[in-house]
Amino acid sequence: MTEQLQQQQLADDEIDLRELFKAIWQGKWLIMATTVLFSVAAVFYALSLPNIYKSEVTLAPVADDSGLKIPGQLGGLAALAGVNLGGMGGGDKTGLAIELLKSRDFITRFIEQNDLYIPIMAAEGWDRGSDKLVLDKKIYDEATQQWVRKVKAPFQPKPSNLETFEDFKKLFSVNQDKTSGMVKLSVEHYSPYLAKAWVDKLVKAINEEMRERELTEAEKSIAYLNSQIAQTNIADVRTMLFSLIEEQTKTVMLANVRDEYVFKTIDPAVVAEKKAKPSRALIVVLAFMLGSLLSMMIVLVRYFSNKK
Repeated sequence: MTEQLQQQQLADDEIDLRELFKAIWQGKWLIMATTVLFSVAAVFYALSLPNIYKSEVTLAPVADDSGLKIPGQLGGLAALAGVNLGGMGGGDKTGLAIELLKSRDFITRFIEQNDLYIPIMAAEGWDRGSDKLVLDKKIYDEATQQWVRKVKAPFQPKPSNLETFEDFKKLFSVNQDKTSGMVKLSVEHYSPYLAKAWVDKLVKAINEEMRERELTEAEKSIAYLNSQIAQTNIADVRTMLFSLIEEQTKTVMLANVRDEYVFKTIDPAVVAEKKAKPSRALIVVLAFMLGSLLSMMIVLVRYFSNKK
């Protein structure tokens, strides 16, 4: 009895497969037409997409080479006084620099200082022959140099800092390899020259930002420690305070003489010769598969609907 049921089930499965192939064969022209239509549309769409180029730099965190060996007593006094002895390790300093690179405040200031509103918000391509950006006329009128995009309140024709920041985040990436500690910073844009220039400027800007922060903090610490020295006559305390000043002076010296303060360039950014995206072949293949599957589903649904 069991063998008969199994044989009957196999026979039913065979009939079902035959029906599926029969339905697909009957609707072959619809499947072919739909697949070709999807593929052709994908080709035109892929060709309409502008090339995007990527420029990347590899950075190494700069080691804290001040050579400081802070005794426990001196470190404790510094902590009580609220003085930073440069004890923030290279890893912590690198982590802070990466978070600053991603921050809205830093990126917004970078955009303002370099006037990047047009290449970020209005560009829609790049002309290799003239090395000029192709601007969207519905967003920015190059002839009158006016923003003409139509937006609803509270937005204005000229993009705000926050809008520009959000768009820049899509072009910008910074990541650290947890194993090697190396940091990769990259920018994607229609213009490979702009992408490379922005990478270089970002590296310079973050080094300068970190240098200025620590320089300002060290100078404030020195001023505070000098004021404490003037208020005490205890020899041991004065000795420790002078030691603290010495360490802060080393920080000031390093900040003034080292340009690559937190990141050292290992592999500099270059002007990309090949596009990073779009992958036009992949777009066409996916459209071909989508068209085939969709048309086969339509054919099968119609076949079994009519059969009922």
